[in-house]
Amino acid sequence: MAREQLQVLNALDVAKTQLYHFTAIVIAGMGFFTDAYDLFSVSLITKLLGRIYYYTPGHPKPGTLPPAVGSSVTGVALAGTLCGQLFFGWLGDKMGRKKAYGITLQLMIICSLGSGLSFGKSAKGVMATLCFFRFWLGFGIGGDYPLSATIMSEYANKKTRGSFIAAVFAMQGFGILTCGVVALIVSTAFDKAYKAPSYHVDPVGSTVPQADYIWRIIVMFGAIPAALTYYWRMKMPETARYTALVAKNATQAAQDMAKVLHVELDPEQAKLEKLTEEPSKTFGLFSKKFLRRHGLHLLGTTSTWFILDIAFYTLNLFQKDFFTDIGWIPSAESMNAVHEVFRIAKAQTLIALCTTVPGYWFTVAFIDIIGRFAIQLMGFFFMTVFMFALAIPYHHWTLKAHRIEFVVMYSLTFFFANFGPNTTTFVVPAEIFPARLRSTCHGISAAAGKAGAIVGTVGFWYAYQSRDKTKTDRVRYSLIVLGCVNFLGILFTFLVPEAKGKSLEEMSGENEDDYGESAAVDPPTGNNRTVPI
Repeated sequence: MAREQLQVLNALDVAKTQLYHFTAIVIAGMGFFTDAYDLFSVSLITKLLGRIYYYTPGHPKPGTLPPAVGSSVTGVALAGTLCGQLFFGWLGDKMGRKKAYGITLQLMIICSLGSGLSFGKSAKGVMATLCFFRFWLGFGIGGDYPLSATIMSEYANKKTRGSFIAAVFAMQGFGILTCGVVALIVSTAFDKAYKAPSYHVDPVGSTVPQADYIWRIIVMFGAIPAALTYYWRMKMPETARYTALVAKNATQAAQDMAKVLHVELDPEQAKLEKLTEEPSKTFGLFSKKFLRRHGLHLLGTTSTWFILDIAFYTLNLFQKDFFTDIGWIPSAESMNAVHEVFRIAKAQTLIALCTTVPGYWFTVAFIDIIGRFAIQLMGFFFMTVFMFALAIPYHHWTLKAHRIEFVVMYSLTFFFANFGPNTTTFVVPAEIFPARLRSTCHGISAAAGKAGAIVGTVGFWYAYQSRDKTKTDRVRYSLIVLGCVNFLGILFTFLVPEAKGKSLEEMSGENEDDYGESAAVDPPTGNNRTVPI
């Protein structure tokens, strides 16, 4: 049976949408804007890096990154992100959301700048320092996932909580769009300033020496939005749920939220002490009680995020290779280095503008209407359908007359990823676990996603470079594998609970009466139903 909620938490749950909600969305969202910019900008510059540092004289095609180097440049930031998600997820529960929040932003600013200042002139020197800074950049980015989601979920009211958390994550779409726009502007400026012939006309002259500045400017630009956000992020008060339920300081929680909500709040310290000292409210992550209450939920959030990111990051980071294969982006030898950056950025920007960004905001609009479960199930279903539709008749799509149809269907896959599991896998882990473990569990779920991203990107990179099959067959089989992976996402979605319209304490069981050991063995499940009915 549910007990009476603490006044300060109830005030947050029933609060009308106010300015502080939008302020929190912007402050947390700008972190995700930077995250997406830094993670996905690398897909715009890998071909340029290959031309500059791995050119082979006399070769009929421009230089490309060797598989080991290419997978490292792409995957090292993801590895750093995975580590950061685990570390800062844990730190957010131990030290507080706000204290850990500033560290992540500092790392992103320093390492974004460092990525563009990679030392040395040799290929090994530049790639080594680029990978070093991108790992620590990813480490900071990783911390933003559990901290931003947890902060927004704990600030939001229960009626529109899903939309608020999704809006923070939707800033990722603007980050992807912006990195494409920045690459377009920079490449256009350099093309006008430094004219160069195509590769098949002059292999050496097709890559002007100044092209080395292009990729550096693109990656360093990511430091700007992070720096602009830092002051406001440090001004945010700690969340009331952490201060009250984890730090057990009801007076401070009431004071902080009274300033935000502009109402008088009773600290209720005695009620808080009684609530937080109950045995069923103190179990740890590796306890049997956690396994019984939330084990299936954690399996659901980790497995669906892992599955989603295999497909999502593969499709995002290697879209230039798909589009080159079908001829929508001209062959590398028919362009100079700067033109190639422009064409890749143009393709990414068009897809982000037409499908990626709208997909995120469709979720924002509908997540508190139709629920997380339905959106995630629908997204995985349509991703599966479109992957098989692209893969099975793949030769058909490589014909010139059908290229646009391929691009449209490929883009729709992004739309339903974002109006689907790419957003919901971020939202749900911030809603269903206890406050003292919320950031940790979100970090674990997010890290599982980045493990999937590493599997997908590294696996695809080696599959694409394989010489065992024709290029068409390699791409076709890769798409079939991604379609099968998405289908698994449909099945594991049934482990994820529906949190629409419920308070965080209802979902986690923190406001249930203490039934002793029987409550831990067989807790009330009405609010934690795995499959919505």
